[in-house]
Amino acid sequence: MKKLTMRQLLAVASMLFGMFFGAGNLIFPASMGQLAGSSVWLASAGLLITGVGLPLLGVAALGVSRANGLLELSSRVGRRYGLFFTCVLYLTIGPLFAIPRCATVSYTVGVQQLLPGADQRVALALFSLLFFGAVLFFSLRPGELLTWIGKVLNPLFLCFLAVLVVRALLSPLGAVSAAAPVGAYETDAFAAGFLEGYNTMDALAGLAFGIIVVDAIRRLGVTEPGQVAKSTVGAGVFSALLMGLIYVLVAVMAAQSRGLFEPAANGGEALAQIAQHYFGSAGALILAATVTVACLKTAVGLVTSCGETFVQMFPRGPRYPVWAVGFCLFSFAIANLGLDAILAWTAPVLMFLYPLSIVLILLTLFGGLFGNDRTVLAWTMGFTVPAAVLDLVCALPKGSAAARLLAPVAGLSRWLPLADKGFGWLVPALVGLLVGLALAKRPRRAA
Repeated sequence: MKKLTMRQLLAVASMLFGMFFGAGNLIFPASMGQLAGSSVWLASAGLLITGVGLPLLGVAALGVSRANGLLELSSRVGRRYGLFFTCVLYLTIGPLFAIPRCATVSYTVGVQQLLPGADQRVALALFSLLFFGAVLFFSLRPGELLTWIGKVLNPLFLCFLAVLVVRALLSPLGAVSAAAPVGAYETDAFAAGFLEGYNTMDALAGLAFGIIVVDAIRRLGVTEPGQVAKSTVGAGVFSALLMGLIYVLVAVMAAQSRGLFEPAANGGEALAQIAQHYFGSAGALILAATVTVACLKTAVGLVTSCGETFVQMFPRGPRYPVWAVGFCLFSFAIANLGLDAILAWTAPVLMFLYPLSIVLILLTLFGGLFGNDRTVLAWTMGFTVPAAVLDLVCALPKGSAAARLLAPVAGLSRWLPLADKGFGWLVPALVGLLVGLALAKRPRRAA
């Protein structure tokens, strides 16, 4: 029975980290660090749960379940539910939000700083065209992902990032303890950090990227299901440790920057301020290179996983290259709407998908305790879905037509415990779990 060598395991873990860690993973910890100030450690604890712990559990769930991808895993609740959930999740982390965000974030945070006098619409169109051309080049070679992401793009990204972070930590702009928390971090830093982790989309990506990790491990000659599962979990642990370390370092660096700067409008501006201070005009170039490489490797992983999953879901449909080209073209169109438009509609969808993902991951990991009974799975999800829909409605952009139309529905949230903190789904999920367990224990009538 073949096992991965330590070198092979580290290569797979590097590939997984490379697909996980995009520019958003830099922006959101940086924003959190500036806003949290002296509460950065408590906020980081919350972020690490949703930004590191849940992605790790998602990868582990796919490995432990031995399911061949998210569709098979979520279909344990029901075939129709599995198809619905898989499609919505992959479209969210794919061409609707995450892939276009990779292009717009890398442009807005990095390249735009180098082109202050240019026509931004034209510049964004040209940049995103080149960006998705590169993404498509790598995505059409999915068998080479381990080499391109794990051995080339990821080490390059880490080198760029290390230059900025090490310089900032060696010469801090101020003491963390002297920076007063701002906004939600004043009252509940842990919950604010927890919800900030939603924006990374990593828990969703953990469920989505599992199939790529499993495929990479099998390509290395490991085919025994138990060993594949063990290697998948091992790669996830290495990747999670590296992500957690970088999150904390970036958050602390941003908190220290409060000694000189006021909280920026977003994490991208915060990083730009820090880079400009330490490296002058060269800082913009370092930041542009760091963010662009981070976004590129993540977009490649997303296009690949989305394409392979849609081939699996619709075996009589288009082949993988057609999906890859289609996703890149659609993402190019969405990216040119601009970063603000993408971010405004991302939050509501994440408030809907995260509860469903968290519940699915936990039910999978602890499924042995109730024999993976479909009754328990169906009732728990049946109670979670309506509460997640309510979270989506409450998170719609204020002032939008959808928010005004659904305002009466949003008012129902006051009846759900913890809804004001963004956890209105928790109690319904627990109720559904208890109902499912009770029904599963009832003796079944003989036919």
